[in-house]
Formats: sequence, C-alpha cells, structure tokens
Amino acid sequence: MIAHVALLLVLQLTGEAVVRATGLPVPGPVLGMALFLALLIARPRTAKQVQPTTSGLLSHLSLLFVPAGVGIIGHLDRLAGQGLALSAALFGSTVLAIAVGALTFSLLAKDR
Repeated sequence: MIAHVALLLVLQLTGEAVVRATGLPVPGPVLGMALFLALLIARPRTAKQVQPTTSGLLSHLSLLFVPAGVGIIGHLDRLAGQGLALSAALFGSTVLAIAVGALTFSLLAKDR
C-alpha cells in the first residue's frame, strides 16, 4: 500500500515539476493524473495492483473536504458581511458555466 501511495505522489510531483519547468497552463496534479492514466494504459497489470489502495483512498475522499469546512467556520464573520455577494457570484458562475457547456455541446453536435 505504501508503494502505491508513493507511486501516486511521485506522479503528482512529476506533473508539478513538468508544469513548473515548462510553464504549461495545466495544474501539476492534473498532469500527474494524466501520467497515471498513461501508466495504467501502458501497463494494465498496474491497475490491478493499485486498485485496493485507490479504492481505499476514494472511499475516504470526504475527509479531504474537512479543511474546506474548517476554513468556512473560521471565516464566518466574512461570510456574514459578504455572503450575499459570494452567493450571487457562485450562482452566476454556475449558471454561466452550464450555459457555456450547453452552447459548446450544441455547436459541436451540429458539426456531426
């Protein structure tokens, strides 16, 4: 299990190093995940080996949201003063993202 977690961290570190060295406009962990996908495609046996570890990590994924919750509780005074503006920004950006996604899909679907 330790070796599998180390593999995931090394791939994340590699992705971060490549992004910082090349200036790619992609987050390092995302590039690390792409490297992990490439590894799993190149060596399907690796997928079976890391499956118990990755399943365990995914089953406890909710623990990663604890720091965000603590941050929200720690800044309740700011939320009280700027809560309406934050809510409007979140709602507006969500609606805009859905609209852009739908528009992009409809434009691409017409090409086929």
